[in-house]
Amino acid sequence: MERVLWYLLAGARGGPNRCRILRALRERPRNANRLAEDLDLDYTTVRHHLDLLVEHDLVEDAGDGYGTVYLLADRVDEDWATVEDVIERVN
Repeated sequence: MERVLWYLLAGARGGPNRCRILRALRERPRNANRLAEDLDLDYTTVRHHLDLLVEHDLVEDAGDGYGTVYLLADRVDEDWATVEDVIERVN
């Protein structure tokens, strides 16, 4: 998992926004629209980052369509210390 985190959070331009999304989802699950509002990001930007995080099994989605709620995958939640370590090193 650490390798995937480094790739998604440090190895790409969108890393800082993905860090913010992961931290927000750690607080509580949300849909893409709520994340966009809470993080003051464009909805399509948030959807792009969520799609990548889901594709790499860091985030899971529940529900369908516009109301889909996103939450941290169990493995991310269980190993949050590693996620924070990578985020701190990136920032």
